[in-house]
Amino acid sequence: MSEQVKIFSGKRLLALGVLWAGLFVGVPAMPGPALAAPASGGDPVVSEKDVAAGLALQKSFEAVSRAVLPAVVNISTTSLVSTAPHLPPMFDDPFFKRFFGNPFGPGGGQSPQKHVERSLGSGFIISADGTIVTNNHVVKNATKVTVLLSNKKSYQAKVIGTDPMTDIAVIKINARSPLPVVTWGDSKNVDVGTIVLAMGSPFGLTQSVTMGIVSALKRSNMGIEQYENFIQTDAAINPGNSGGPLVNLMGEVVGMNTAIYTTNGGYEGIGFAIPVTMVRQVVQDLISKGKVVRGWLGISIQNVTPVIAKQFGLKKNSGVLVSDVLPGSPAESARLKRGDVITALNGMAVEDANDLRMHVARIPPGKIARLTVVRSGQSRNIDVKVGELPKKLAMNSRRREEGAGNFKNVLKGLRILDLNGEIRQQLGLSSRIHGVVIQAVQPGSAVEAAGLRRGDIIVEIDRKTVRSVSDFVRIARRIPPDAEVLLTILHDGRHSYVSVSP
Repeated sequence: MSEQVKIFSGKRLLALGVLWAGLFVGVPAMPGPALAAPASGGDPVVSEKDVAAGLALQKSFEAVSRAVLPAVVNISTTSLVSTAPHLPPMFDDPFFKRFFGNPFGPGGGQSPQKHVERSLGSGFIISADGTIVTNNHVVKNATKVTVLLSNKKSYQAKVIGTDPMTDIAVIKINARSPLPVVTWGDSKNVDVGTIVLAMGSPFGLTQSVTMGIVSALKRSNMGIEQYENFIQTDAAINPGNSGGPLVNLMGEVVGMNTAIYTTNGGYEGIGFAIPVTMVRQVVQDLISKGKVVRGWLGISIQNVTPVIAKQFGLKKNSGVLVSDVLPGSPAESARLKRGDVITALNGMAVEDANDLRMHVARIPPGKIARLTVVRSGQSRNIDVKVGELPKKLAMNSRRREEGAGNFKNVLKGLRILDLNGEIRQQLGLSSRIHGVVIQAVQPGSAVEAAGLRRGDIIVEIDRKTVRSVSDFVRIARRIPPDAEVLLTILHDGRHSYVSVSP
């Protein structure tokens, strides 16, 4: 190929040489194609009939942008952030402290250093009197929130309410005249392939619009929020787009731009938006109640994997496994048990743990929820009176997901100890807790990849009780090298199941 390129280049240079020779020496130039006449506003190159569909789509984009952009705002915030003072390494040296003490007193003695941080985001107006929806992370810890409208008028905003669990916030400005508002859509009408426009202020560039499609639905376990059910889109979303609307071709808001998947800080083809159904429900609670009220059962849950399905004798890998039941919770009152597999809620099949969590959260506290569970191979219905998610649990409800590794020997990479009085005291464990404690996990080992950590208590192996190191070894020796293993562990006071496959 390289030789062909060189030959082609040589012929081209030869032709150009002859042309220039004709210009300056009088030799007739080599014949060639006639040069195109300059544009004169004549007939279009392509007929409108041939591109009618494209022109129609273009006009729809223009119409949607004109209709929605007046209600899209730019949000800038100012926050006062405290950081720990930076001390020279010598002040942390034990030798230095032994002879000179701590010249700055306990904790360094220096006051935390404060500095001002500024950030940009987006939002959209939902009421003519100036109520605006945006992301919680856009206004979090802000001491000053400034809203710039599409007409370039600027207002100071007040934060009405925030919900960190979904990253949604409501702010308000006192506008002097009625403002343009968005039109709510319905997330149920969004499907993979739906054309959407993302609007906002990427990198502070106001009134920006990008186009794409919905590339996936119900994205969860992204580690972004505690309640996740994202719309995934390839419409370009960049820093500053957060809080802006995601709209369909009818000009209806179907989501709120929230996050991006990126390795370099910029757009890489994957963005996430909160479905408008969730946004509207949270906004309504924040405005009417000042907080979001969520239903709560008081259970720790995880997805049913092939390993779990096999160990619990399930016919298919569906439903949600109850890994723990909190004392004093609605689930405990209803006698739900660890090891139950929830397959339906109020007659609707449960797809996964996130699906159950989202549906329970929308049930008003005090209502009765009927759970269909599989216990010891038998299906039964259990009625639970739904409680309200306690505030102290609201920001600590994420559970560690199970991992998987190339598990060949259950002891490989683990160092374990019996639970004695001293260890129980250190870990805050009652005498009723049985098992062995993990003293160390070998870095890079399969057990580390499976999610096991120092301080975890191993309670069961393949649902067989472990009360001591000798129990652990006895049970482990009976497991074939290539067998799948299911461990029950206690971590931070909660039980969970960790499966490990060869």
